[in-house]
Amino acid sequence: MPFTVLVPSVDAVPIFGEVAGLRPVHYDPNAPLPPEAAEAEALVVPIWPTEPARALVPQLPRLRLVQTLTAGVDGWVDMLPEGVAIASARGAHGGSTAEWAMTALLTVYRQFPAFLALQAERRWEHRQVDTLQGKRVLVVGAGDIGNQLRRRLEAFDAIPTMVGRTARTGVHGVDALPELLPAQDAVVVVVPLTEETRGMVDADFLARMPDGAILVNAARGPVVDTDALLAELRRGRLRAVLDVTDPEPLPADHPLWTVEGVLITPHVGGNSRGQETRAFRVAAAQVAAFAAGRRPDNLVTGAY
Repeated sequence: MPFTVLVPSVDAVPIFGEVAGLRPVHYDPNAPLPPEAAEAEALVVPIWPTEPARALVPQLPRLRLVQTLTAGVDGWVDMLPEGVAIASARGAHGGSTAEWAMTALLTVYRQFPAFLALQAERRWEHRQVDTLQGKRVLVVGAGDIGNQLRRRLEAFDAIPTMVGRTARTGVHGVDALPELLPAQDAVVVVVPLTEETRGMVDADFLARMPDGAILVNAARGPVVDTDALLAELRRGRLRAVLDVTDPEPLPADHPLWTVEGVLITPHVGGNSRGQETRAFRVAAAQVAAFAAGRRPDNLVTGAY
């Protein structure tokens, strides 16, 4: 009997259909479920928004796996019934997110916003800018995104140092952060949001960063203590580039919009052309492994 998987896009049907043993069925999270949903053992959830998809879980009596199209699974782990596993799309967006982080650093060091403002004023103002070459960059998060970023930093002659949850060859553990932070020119955060990482970048973390250092958040907003970051920005001691914020979306009257020294993008790190196709291919491989009784590479929690 084929393994029925609900997919949130008609474009995903042929991608999942290429995998032997899978029966992909398109569903609309905002519409009644198709009749085949009664047999569905896997649910692929859209990148955004996820609230309508979460409401469908109780309506799927045979559900065994939730498959996200993002590297993060926050918002899902604590709401799934016992016996339902969850897998991420880790590997689908790492390249794009690492590219965003590189752009963030280069934009600050090469002062492109200042030159854009001069262009708007039709002013030719020759000036010397900084460079990413030789900069010491701490990458907090040693998964797919972190390793993609490390490779790009090395190509630009920067000096990356990797930090993961636990120490291993070439990677420091999080317990080494206090001694590592004071020596860094920039810190890029690419960890998933968990109870361990929520508020990781707090006042003490930021205080250990040297004057003039850059914080880049490509993880999730709640990983950074917003009030603590605002305090450092208002002092002019640190700079920041944020693709995610807490709260998110950022309200129009929030002080982050107007404080000096911060550049904000609206959670677009992995949002590049072809992202859904890349995510669907990763998701199809994860669902196929689960259906065959193997442990998916990106399984986050649950049995298989």
